[in-house]
Amino acid sequence: MLAVGAMILVALPVLAGGVLPICSGGDRAARHMTCIVDGDTGWEHGVKWRALDVDSPEIEHAQCDRERRLGEEARDRLRALMAGGYTIEWAHRKGSFGRQLATVRLKDGRAAGQVLIREGLSQPWPNEGNRWCR
Repeated sequence: MLAVGAMILVALPVLAGGVLPICSGGDRAARHMTCIVDGDTGWEHGVKWRALDVDSPEIEHAQCDRERRLGEEARDRLRALMAGGYTIEWAHRKGSFGRQLATVRLKDGRAAGQVLIREGLSQPWPNEGNRWCR
């Protein structure tokens, strides 16, 4: 365990082993799914997580075609980044919609969400809203 500010993080290492699947089907918790929903949301062994401090374009509830397309790009880029190995650093608190907040730490030490922000596929959170449909 690492103490970081007011957070306690428990890191669960995941070895490199291929691209994570896109989430599909119901009852992901009971099925202990590990999959990616979009650029800032996924499931890890049946626990739904939301990336800390990152906001990615929506796919399922996109407000415009551009947002949906960028959301798919962000999701697929996150899957590719995580394929090289990653660790989930749980913040041990929930965000909106009851998702566990976490940082996806890549094998090289970078935070996956920050990579997506630098590449223009996500934006910092909190922010002033949907910039992809303006």
